[in-house]
Amino acid sequence: MRTFIALEPPAAFADEAAGVARTLSRAVEGRFLPRESYHLTLAFLGEVDDAGAARAMDALDEACAGRGPVPLRPEGLGKFGRASDATLWLGIADDPALTGLAAAVRDALAARGLPFDEHPFRPHLTLARRARIPRAALPPLAFPAPAVATRVALLKSTLSREGAEYKPLSVVSLR
Repeated sequence: MRTFIALEPPAAFADEAAGVARTLSRAVEGRFLPRESYHLTLAFLGEVDDAGAARAMDALDEACAGRGPVPLRPEGLGKFGRASDATLWLGIADDPALTGLAAAVRDALAARGLPFDEHPFRPHLTLARRARIPRAALPPLAFPAPAVATRVALLKSTLSREGAEYKPLSVVSLR
């Protein structure tokens, strides 16, 4: 099964990010993601079997033990790829609690022999895929208010023509 570990934004933050996406969709062509799919990937594992998923759940528990809520502060838009075929995202400012959580998750996965995508951590919420970003100025945007996230999940990702569907396999609360 295809899996990753992600921080879940609080509902109000996700709602406000969806408002940003709606505004952008008037100026940017692309496949905008549904609000319920918003997350901040901490580590992408890819394909794992049931035993690997169980080890990932243990890693998630260890990495989150004793950690408190994580601040989320929007920091503008960004893209991966070319302007004619981009992944468009809402950037999240670096914060020691956020980068520390990502590092702890990756360290716990490595300690259990679970491979993951080792690209540097860049906190963001993906808003659209296959986006064609115009050269003209984008409309004014009301970014989400800063918030705190309190849930981290191991998610199973199932790909289809309609996009990815995410199912939580394990969820840990940050206290």
